Amino acid sequence: MNKSTDGSLSMLASDNASGVHPLVLEALAEANHGHSLGYGNDPWTARMDECFRETFGGHVEVFAVTTGTAANVLALKGMLASHQSIMCSDVAHLLVDECGAPENVIGSKLVGIPSPDGRLDLAAVEAHLQKTAGIVHHSQPGVVSLTQVTERGTLYRAEEIAALVDLSRRHGLRVHMDGARLANAAVALGLTLRELTTELGIDVLSFGGTKNGLMMAEAIVVLNPALADSYGFIRKQGMQLVSKQRFLAAQFLAYFDNQLWQRNAEHANRMAALLAESLQQYPSVQLNSPVEANMIFATLPEDWVEPLQQVSYFNLWNAATSEVRLITGFDTRHEDIERFLAAVADLEQRTV
Repeated sequence: MNKSTDGSLSMLASDNASGVHPLVLEALAEANHGHSLGYGNDPWTARMDECFRETFGGHVEVFAVTTGTAANVLALKGMLASHQSIMCSDVAHLLVDECGAPENVIGSKLVGIPSPDGRLDLAAVEAHLQKTAGIVHHSQPGVVSLTQVTERGTLYRAEEIAALVDLSRRHGLRVHMDGARLANAAVALGLTLRELTTELGIDVLSFGGTKNGLMMAEAIVVLNPALADSYGFIRKQGMQLVSKQRFLAAQFLAYFDNQLWQRNAEHANRMAALLAESLQQYPSVQLNSPVEANMIFATLPEDWVEPLQQVSYFNLWNAATSEVRLITGFDTRHEDIERFLAAVADLEQRTV
């Protein structure tokens, strides 16, 4: 089947498959009137900077970019030297799905730390530090990167992040957060964006918007003022200084206005909870982890996968075990969920 068919048929593929929120489109249209100076010297960018400072702290610096890959890679580039390494989960998007971009652009080694549920284990991080620190034959640990929400759909609680930051500080390491789905984590945990980042000691954040209703806007948010000076140059050298930057800034203005980021994430999480709760009633479906945000990992009968993908495409996560990943977004509809569940019910009846 064509995976890029109409919206209902790709409803559970990814929150990247969703559209753009109407209010974001309105903001883009409004920014399209007349001329304005380029490269961030425009009133939209100035207001965007203020929105980020109101959200994360008055001292932060923000650098808008167009992709999550750029946000992650350039954020990390400003945090370490090429002889240093980046520790991350062994299932992190940074390690698995960036086509080697961090190593290519930064020249630093990525080290995958075993993380069965997607979250870094402090003991495993400590073990790697003990094994490599100070040994000239090894890349020296420089940064710990955590993903919120993780690639397994799990969340770091505030106390878990605080403990990871404390461990990193004791070893002289900086901490990066891949926050592609940070909005979903914040609403799930009932915390503000600042409480999950700045107040816990995160140094640099890759802040996502594309997965939660924006067209193509991400941001490097430098929370540690000591690191801020080089990022303007890093973004330019990294080919991410957009000339018509007002169109990136306008998206974030709509995102922060009336807490659109929060409303979008709440809806996505609610749809995932509804789907997960309904799936639990079918004996042939096994949920493989708690559904904490907007991602569901489940094992289906092998012969169910293709028929269900015809109803709504989703990713087969592990073909060997028939594990699938279902993701809801800000524009997932109740009727889409109901149609998918009707197909599950039909398959279950045939199985019985």
